[in-house]
Amino acid sequence: MFWGLTLFAAFTAFVGIATGAAGGLVMMVGLATIFPPVISIPLHTVVQLGGNGSRIIFMWKYIMRPVLVPFILGGILGGIIGANIFISLPVAVLQGLLGVSVLIFLWMPSMNQIGGRRHRFAVIGFFATFLGVFVSATGTLVAPFVASEAPDRRNHVATFSALMAIVHILKLIAFGFLGFALAAYLPLMLSMVTAAVAASYIGSKALDHMKERNFRIIFKTICTVLALRLIWIALGF
Repeated sequence: MFWGLTLFAAFTAFVGIATGAAGGLVMMVGLATIFPPVISIPLHTVVQLGGNGSRIIFMWKYIMRPVLVPFILGGILGGIIGANIFISLPVAVLQGLLGVSVLIFLWMPSMNQIGGRRHRFAVIGFFATFLGVFVSATGTLVAPFVASEAPDRRNHVATFSALMAIVHILKLIAFGFLGFALAAYLPLMLSMVTAAVAASYIGSKALDHMKERNFRIIFKTICTVLALRLIWIALGF
């Protein structure tokens, strides 16, 4: 299982950089079948932070920096509120809301342009971190907004990775205040993070050779499928 999860981390990291969003949710689904939520969510957060952090290094010059500060400010508020009501809301409701929101923002591009850029990314930072405390994989919510601003697939992946790294850092701080202990899983986390970093490097090189149109089609298809799956789970099927 140890080596299987390590390979799984590499696979999801490559999927994430190739599709612009899907890797985190794929990993969350896999971990949730093995571990209870109190372990799977923090574990998912650590591994995703490793993969996204490495993509920031590999693709630093492509990050759209103006969106970072408002996203961080919104994320801090979302993390504080989310940590305080972590055990109060049913996960199914949040999953359903997340799935519906993704479909709206994905297929109604004009919705991604409501308000100014700074206010828009402050709001999405809040919801991505707030929901992330409960369902962990909120990349599909952030991705449509990044897609609407990114002129190029590399800008999309680099900026998306930076924003999700921010979300994961804020979530880890929240989990620290909640008293989560993951010391027993440290060897597994290190192995999975190493695999995710290696796969992210390979994926960043492969992205240079992918056609922009193919990237957009894959991105939209994967996000739609994952959003529908969240709604399906929320409805109890």
